[in-house]
Amino acid sequence: MAAKMSGGGGGKFDLGQNHDMNVTPFVDVMLVLLIIFMVAAPLATVAIKVDIPPAINQPPTDKKPTYISIQEGEKIFLVDTPTELSRLGADLAVRLGGANPKDETVLIRADRTVKYREFMNVVNQLQVDGFYRIGLISEDLGE
Repeated sequence: MAAKMSGGGGGKFDLGQNHDMNVTPFVDVMLVLLIIFMVAAPLATVAIKVDIPPAINQPPTDKKPTYISIQEGEKIFLVDTPTELSRLGADLAVRLGGANPKDETVLIRADRTVKYREFMNVVNQLQVDGFYRIGLISEDLGE
């Protein structure tokens, strides 16, 4: 039995056509992307450490909350009494009374049509007047 070991005749070596896809560049690109994501992923999970105080359940009080209502056109109501932005702090201090009215929580509710600027004007005025304990009232839409 004999086998032909050389290309024989003319030194021309014919490999024929290769129908397989060359996946080497694809694998190289995927490995580079894998390394990039492995290096970048831990950086994305780093967060700023914030020491948040625990929630404390306070016993309910019989005292009714103080609401500030805002309607379109900067119409401001302290509970059910109309007031103006410039008098809001003084009216609120009188309404709350007590030894230190600025330690009381004030709840704000605004109409849907109130512009953000009008709302923020009220919040900023409260902070200028020394009222920092501000809560926002939202409506449960049941969606």
